[in-house]
Amino acid sequence: MTVSYRYLRLRLSEAGLLPTSKVALVAWYLVGLDLLLFVLQKTFELFKLSYGDSLGGWVSFLSFLAIVLFSILAFRWVKAKALWRLRNRLIVTYVFIGFIPLVLLVSLAFGSFYLFAGQFATFIITTGLNSELGSLSAANSTIARHLSAQIQREPAAWTASLGSLHQTDKHWANRQICVWLNQKMVFNSSPPDIAAPAVPPHMKTSFRGVVRDHDKLFLRVLEAVPVSEGNLTVISSEPVDQLLEGLAANLGEITLYEGLSLQKVDRTDPGPVRGTQVLAGDNKKVVLDTSKAKPTFSSGTIPPPTRTLDRGVLFPTSVPVTDWENGDTGNPIGITVQTRVSKLYERLFAAQGDFAPAVEFFLLIAVIIFGIIELLAIWIGTQLTRTVTGAVAQLDEGTKHVNRGDFSHRIPVRSNDQIATLANSFNSMTASLEELIEEQKQKQRLENELVIAQEVQAQLFPHEGVQLASLEVHGFFRPARTVSGDYYDFLTLDSDRLILAVGDISGKGISAALLMATIHSAVRALSMQDVPVLREPAAVGAAVSSDVMLASGLRGLDVSPSALLALLNHQLYESTPPEKYATLFLGIYNGAERKLTYSNGGHLPPIIMSEDGSIRRLECGGTVVGLFDQRSYSEDSVELRRGEIFLAYTDGVTEPENDFGEFGEQRLIDLLRENRELPLPRISEIVTAAVDDWIGANEQPDDITLVLARAR
Repeated sequence: MTVSYRYLRLRLSEAGLLPTSKVALVAWYLVGLDLLLFVLQKTFELFKLSYGDSLGGWVSFLSFLAIVLFSILAFRWVKAKALWRLRNRLIVTYVFIGFIPLVLLVSLAFGSFYLFAGQFATFIITTGLNSELGSLSAANSTIARHLSAQIQREPAAWTASLGSLHQTDKHWANRQICVWLNQKMVFNSSPPDIAAPAVPPHMKTSFRGVVRDHDKLFLRVLEAVPVSEGNLTVISSEPVDQLLEGLAANLGEITLYEGLSLQKVDRTDPGPVRGTQVLAGDNKKVVLDTSKAKPTFSSGTIPPPTRTLDRGVLFPTSVPVTDWENGDTGNPIGITVQTRVSKLYERLFAAQGDFAPAVEFFLLIAVIIFGIIELLAIWIGTQLTRTVTGAVAQLDEGTKHVNRGDFSHRIPVRSNDQIATLANSFNSMTASLEELIEEQKQKQRLENELVIAQEVQAQLFPHEGVQLASLEVHGFFRPARTVSGDYYDFLTLDSDRLILAVGDISGKGISAALLMATIHSAVRALSMQDVPVLREPAAVGAAVSSDVMLASGLRGLDVSPSALLALLNHQLYESTPPEKYATLFLGIYNGAERKLTYSNGGHLPPIIMSEDGSIRRLECGGTVVGLFDQRSYSEDSVELRRGEIFLAYTDGVTEPENDFGEFGEQRLIDLLRENRELPLPRISEIVTAAVDDWIGANEQPDDITLVLARAR
């Protein structure tokens, strides 16, 4: 069971369906709870229990919350997956910034154009109705004035003139003219199937408009003129359907709807119901009810399209209608016009004459130019997007190479912009990293070699103190770096004789360590050859070489410190660069005589401290070794009495500085005087600890070397 559960979690996690966020957990919890309530609801309904009705609302509410939360999760998933690539983000950005506003503008333009076309189509109809109504009104007014003048002079002539006009003028073919004199009809041109319009009581003065009379629609004009015999009323009418047929012949299909009604409701009402439209109103809202509208008349046909984009236009309008009998205006008529854009275009530019093709040509040129500009903008945007996304993709690929340790990868640069600068910075970074890695490898290799050199150099120093019957010797050494240029050595010649050597090589690092190894080897080699004692230093300085001395057969004599220094000086001078030299103290202790014979080649003078604290410095010798050729060195002998301490050191002990100056020789002497009774290793520890305290947190500036000896 546990294995199956873990496997299911693994599969869901790999598919990205395992809920991890709080929103996902809540969403799945709501889904589970919703399913549980749904099952309970169906169970209660199955057993006809009333509890199921109360659960329906909770099921709907939880379903709505689950849909909202899963919508949020879907948006997050799309954002994390689909919008991870910069290219997709730029595309979405362009869609929101450029495409969606363009679509909205185009939709607004087409919508506005459609509304304009529809309004223009209905404008043609309403204008035709108003124009015909105006013509009818003008003619009716002329007839009324003409009849009012003739009725007194020639009572019978005016009726004949009206009949003649009705028969000869084609515009009067569909018109109905009725003349009333004092509520008595004296002329009627209406056909037999149409009842003559009577003068309603509410019509006291002039009137013009669309009327409904005996369920028929007319354009009707009434003109009342006072005459000597009483009141003359002239009524001119024209059927609306016949006028619409004439308009439809040059426009399209016109359909007339009856059954509309106007209602006045309180402005506090929430709004019109389905099938109604708010028109106007101050304290009341005037609502046009179209829910019961029925087509009662249709004329004309939809013209065929002249081109592919010649779309159809369907637009409604309403025309106010007055009930002729009672004057009610609450039942207007609806008119829909269904035509095509080309037909409206012809009507719109009909007044332009020959100028219309020029307007059409300029409009076509403007559309083509705008289309070219839009295509050019899309192409430029695509190219700019590719430069950005391509550079990011190249940087992403470059980081993958760097992550794999391939620092030789370079991004190609083909432009001169900020992206190119970023690519150059990446290339410079990888080049620097490549150089740094190579330098690190070389440094690591050098460090390994230095570790080996340190191990080799450590083998050159004595590993433990030397004990003679009359002398105890101890040495201490701590390099400032991995390898050192300081040198000290104890070399036992026999049971009573010992060579002490302390030196300091110029410079630091590998070169100093190599020179130190050279001196170490030379001192040991020359000491083992029993180099003869040269009592006259001048002779040694006069180009005395070891080969000459060995060839002279002077073997078997005691080793001379001054002769050793002279030979070392000549050897180093010949085998090292001019700037390389060393300071070197050589001493030979004879235990039988308690005598130390020494020669100092430019080294800091060692100190011999008596039991009473007085000191002697061993300064006899000459200049540094290896800097000048043909140099002789003097030597001297001192007696080491019981209890006296010999101390030799390098400048790494006395020259370290802090804010108070150098550590100094006097401080070293004071420490030796205070602790002279302690063992030699303890004395070296105290001295080095004092030097460390003097340096503080700073780095050790130079190698520290101490050689201590106590006579006993």
